[in-house]
Amino acid sequence: MNTATQTWTTQPERSNMVALRIIVWVALHLGRTTARLLLHPICLYFLLFSIATRRASRAWLERVLERPVTWVDQFRHYHTFASTILDRVFLLNDRFDLFDLEVHGMEAMTEVCEARTGCFLVGAHFGSFEVTRAVGRMQPGLEVSLLMYEVNAPRIGAIIRAINPALGNKIIPLGALDSMLRVRERLDAGEFVGMLADRRLGDEESVTIPFFGVPAKFPAGPFRLAALLRRPIVLMFGIHRGGNRYEVHYERIAVDGDLTRLAMRYAQRLEHHARSAPYNWFNFHDFWQ
Repeated sequence: MNTATQTWTTQPERSNMVALRIIVWVALHLGRTTARLLLHPICLYFLLFSIATRRASRAWLERVLERPVTWVDQFRHYHTFASTILDRVFLLNDRFDLFDLEVHGMEAMTEVCEARTGCFLVGAHFGSFEVTRAVGRMQPGLEVSLLMYEVNAPRIGAIIRAINPALGNKIIPLGALDSMLRVRERLDAGEFVGMLADRRLGDEESVTIPFFGVPAKFPAGPFRLAALLRRPIVLMFGIHRGGNRYEVHYERIAVDGDLTRLAMRYAQRLEHHARSAPYNWFNFHDFWQ
């Protein structure tokens, strides 16, 4: 595994898990209103002492904002990230009444659900993926399992089970012997299998395409899997707009054997939404390295 891969699979994720555990404890014991007040000192702490993620945050914001970045910008970046982690606790606990959702492209979800073919729901480390659970109220029968890098799966799974034990079996670790069998079973049952397609693992096959005007490598695996199993892809972006407001976008893309075209369409839509909500970008590493 190369140095760049070790960076995102260890240091940033480990920092994110520390933040996640702190915020989960605060949320479960003090409630959302009080917990949101405590996000400020938590974010300030990580802004001061998480040197690697602070450097990555600055590099990202300079690229997308195209201007000098201030500490206020970086604090806002950290606070947006922490807010989505806090809200994850309540979304996983089915407290959907706490949120104001604006949904775009719901017809893409409805069409796939009615067809009962199963579907890959493809997102990114951008905004909130868990907000899909809230949208599920509007679409009966919408069930989502998450296909996750196996090193992170046990840690994230432990947190999820602590919040809502019923959701423990909704994580499929990528790389396990039975991973593909479990994916196919969920799809055959008409479920959605969620994947985050903006990070590649080590020497994993990749597709190099322009992203913010610079060549970037995206993993080919998620798009190859969809083409191999002949299942539709719906892109999902859950953008945090401050307070309890989320803007959710679903966009279906055609699946064919051209992995470059699929990855390019994904990257174009990710770039579009990231430009509109730059503080929702949660890849705290050098994405272009």
